[in-house]
Amino acid sequence: MGWPGFGWTVSLAVTIPGVIYAYLGTYTEGRRTGIFVYRYDPSTGALEAASAVETLSNPTFLAIHPSKRFLYAVSEVGDYDGQTQTAASAFAIDPASGGLKLLNHMGCPGQGACHATVDPSSRYVILANYGDGSVTVLPIMADGRLGQATDFVQHTGHGPHPNQAGPHAHSTTFSPDRKIAFVADLGTDKLMAYRLDGEPGKLAPHRIPFLSLTSGAGPRHADFHPNVNEHVGYIIDELDNTLVAVDFDAATGELRPKQTLSTLPSDFGETSYAADIHVHPSGRWVYGSNRGHDSIVIFNIGATGLLTVAGHQPVGGHWPRNFAIDPAGRYMLVANQKSDNVVAFAINRETGLLSSTGFALSVKQPVCIKFIALD
Repeated sequence: MGWPGFGWTVSLAVTIPGVIYAYLGTYTEGRRTGIFVYRYDPSTGALEAASAVETLSNPTFLAIHPSKRFLYAVSEVGDYDGQTQTAASAFAIDPASGGLKLLNHMGCPGQGACHATVDPSSRYVILANYGDGSVTVLPIMADGRLGQATDFVQHTGHGPHPNQAGPHAHSTTFSPDRKIAFVADLGTDKLMAYRLDGEPGKLAPHRIPFLSLTSGAGPRHADFHPNVNEHVGYIIDELDNTLVAVDFDAATGELRPKQTLSTLPSDFGETSYAADIHVHPSGRWVYGSNRGHDSIVIFNIGATGLLTVAGHQPVGGHWPRNFAIDPAGRYMLVANQKSDNVVAFAINRETGLLSSTGFALSVKQPVCIKFIALD
């Protein structure tokens, strides 16, 4: 059928009820098809091609609505519909097949959107625009379509690194209490903090408007501990290849850094850029990807949220842009952008270490993987 990876299988042995699909966003490179849907085998970590959809150019990053009825994709472009703007697409998810049906495309202010997240109220999609270092808020209509932008915030400033000539908003992560949107700006070495006013969808600076990180660090993504009572989170810095542990003060909304560790082995001296970060659903480990060293770094999470390095796992490809842990926490899929493959790893339930399952999926320039479990 022309879908990447059709027919791959691997055999291990675990049974999980329900049907799980994996959605893959890619750079299109002139192709019309850019989002691929795979049926996921939770007993092996393998993918089987199910369907694919045509969409806007470069549907790199995806976000799934909490209702599991809709999927949203950014279009990583600086020009849409003849105007200097970015764009996003809305799709309905077929509960029977996991397939996607286009609802609408929406042009919006900003350039080079690279990340999307659905806010905790499920009423807005927030885009982080790397190209011009801005943030866009799009309302979600009752039928799942995207409406005209309700807000646009332009960041300013720069850092000392050559890749920090201006602001570069890279992701949005909500606080454990769901009240604050933290936007990692790689260009300014800050995590900006916003409150999202539910009506009419406006971003307002929090009373502590940002967290400043080490000059030249380049914050890219963040994730919080799955136990909201732990009040601890982790930030991965692209440019200096560090992972920062922070405490979250729910009373004030403040983030307080308490530990910084390298994502790279001490004997590695070549160029590398850290990328993605995820805390394991058990809350026992946090993982980060290294583009250049081409590895996943594994950290043990201690009782107070402090980290120790457990090891590094080669990713079986080049440039691990993004990775995802399955809903049961048993397997990890790694999207290797520059080697055009997605590789599956088993997660040791005692140590958190990774081991290859032998499964590898061939697909052009994979960027983002999202899981969804349908009844």
